[in-house]
Amino acid sequence: MPLALWALTLSAFAIGTTEFVIVGLIPTIAASLEVSVPSAGLLVSVYALGVAVGAPVLTALTGRVPRKQLLLGLMALFTVGNLVAWMAPGYVALMGARVLTGLAHGVFFSVGSTIATGLVSKDKAASAIALMFTGLTVALVTGVPLGTFIGQTLGWQATFLAVGGLGVIAFAGSLLLVPNTISTSPAAPLTTQLAVLKKPRLLLVYAITTLGYGGSFVAFTYLAPILQEVSGFSAASVSLVMLVYGVSVAFGNIWGGKLADRKGAIPALKIVFGLLALVLFAFTFTAGHAWLALITVLAWGAVAFGNVPGLQVYVVQQAQRHAPRAVDVASGLNITAFNVGIALGAWAGGIIVAHWGLMATPWIGAIVVLGALALTALAGRLDGESVRQLKPCVLAQPN
Repeated sequence: MPLALWALTLSAFAIGTTEFVIVGLIPTIAASLEVSVPSAGLLVSVYALGVAVGAPVLTALTGRVPRKQLLLGLMALFTVGNLVAWMAPGYVALMGARVLTGLAHGVFFSVGSTIATGLVSKDKAASAIALMFTGLTVALVTGVPLGTFIGQTLGWQATFLAVGGLGVIAFAGSLLLVPNTISTSPAAPLTTQLAVLKKPRLLLVYAITTLGYGGSFVAFTYLAPILQEVSGFSAASVSLVMLVYGVSVAFGNIWGGKLADRKGAIPALKIVFGLLALVLFAFTFTAGHAWLALITVLAWGAVAFGNVPGLQVYVVQQAQRHAPRAVDVASGLNITAFNVGIALGAWAGGIIVAHWGLMATPWIGAIVVLGALALTALAGRLDGESVRQLKPCVLAQPN
């Protein structure tokens, strides 16, 4: 794979660490800032909202900026956001820092996805996106457990300082490895780019992404409290369980990319969503037993991110067909959909925890994922109808 793709992976690692480390620190932050666990869980939601705003709006506004300069600017903003979180004096300031960091996240993955697919042949597009998103999964393997350990040992502020250091390393990686000659597609007017919101087929993909990703976060946001209060793991052991989860995610992400390349996006997504719903339902019954909970978390990780490559390559394919002048923005809106799912999942999870308890989150999350599975089946049916409609036109063309 090109060195530029590895530079994207390095940046994704830093971004993934700051995005997901908060999950392992929710009990610690809640105790430190004297807020409730659901209130601490909102730190996941506000970050996701920052991504949701940053992905489409800032991607559209930065369409004329050279890609390397844009990547360097994003990693600088990311680093500043984490340093602000490190110095945050209280809950509100920490929320503001999370929004700032989320803005950089949104643009990075929307632009990075189109750059990644442009660096390789079309038959390896999903694998290229999977490699870039491997940065997120490796962050789950190493960055999140280590960040959780640092936060529990030295205080949550130290975690954000360490992540700021990762941002500096990622900035250096982009500076050294990303070429200056990355092509930039001619930027369409903002109104043309945002017209993707009028495309029903793209809106369907965004709905699938929101439900399929968000359903998992209904429960994942509160995984640490579940492991401590229901499964009986100590606070120190939670970071080890997160390590197990992250290792599984790393394999699952690559598997999901290869599955999408081999079977196509829609068949791969059906498999992944079906397995994810099954695992979430199972966790409802296994969480009360430490070893069964650990095995279920391992299985959960294997499918939790397996949908990412298929979803991202599918939205690029649909954008090339229905909005060819706004592929970057269409890709960015799918990043928005991922994070709207995270925000809504975390928010809904907090309401569920407050009214029905921690263990209602897995099975409700599973139902949400089944909704994504139903919409995926609908998208596949519409694709088939489009192919059947095109065939007569092709046959009618003169030789």
